[in-house]
Amino acid sequence: MTRAVIVGLTGSIGMGKSTVAAMFHGAGVPVFDADAEVRAMQGPGGELLPAIEAEFPGSTGPEGLDRDALGKRVFGDLAALARLEAIVHPAVARKRAAFLIEHAGAPLVVFDIPLLFEKGGNRQVDVVVVVSAPAETQRRRVLARRGMSEDKLAHILSLQVPDAEKRALADHVIDTGTSLAQTEDQVLALIPKLVAALSNEDRAKN
Repeated sequence: MTRAVIVGLTGSIGMGKSTVAAMFHGAGVPVFDADAEVRAMQGPGGELLPAIEAEFPGSTGPEGLDRDALGKRVFGDLAALARLEAIVHPAVARKRAAFLIEHAGAPLVVFDIPLLFEKGGNRQVDVVVVVSAPAETQRRRVLARRGMSEDKLAHILSLQVPDAEKRALADHVIDTGTSLAQTEDQVLALIPKLVAALSNEDRAKN
């Protein structure tokens, strides 16, 4: 059986990646949402809570992870962030492996990974799709979020590969600076191209 084509879907904060991921899902493409998996593992009774509490005492409780408390511990502290990632990333990798087994018969799957380039995940996928929008559109979207500020946005962007670099590294770019309908048209047009391109590559190897 030909394995599924693995698409790495990424984009900087506020670019509309989650919206595009939902469009892939709506078109019948299985989507692995790394952020959603992390939220589940950090929610009430989540499997990551004991390790996080041991490393960052007072950051969890009956309701799961206290995001504000943990955020204050790791915000601007790269060493603390690295310790948190050492807990989270291996668990996400296990969930991703199980997802691939579950959807082994699908022609195409999507890995929705915010920090795809930053963490080297682009080397583990077949094709990279970057979601992008004009910088002012991105800024407006992000600053409309509760608790967001100019300083927080600047800090987040400092930890991410710049949008221009992501676009240059991408195999395909989906522009979300348009209407939702136009964005969805791009997604629906891309799906058969991705399947066909990788199918042709497989045939060429045989």
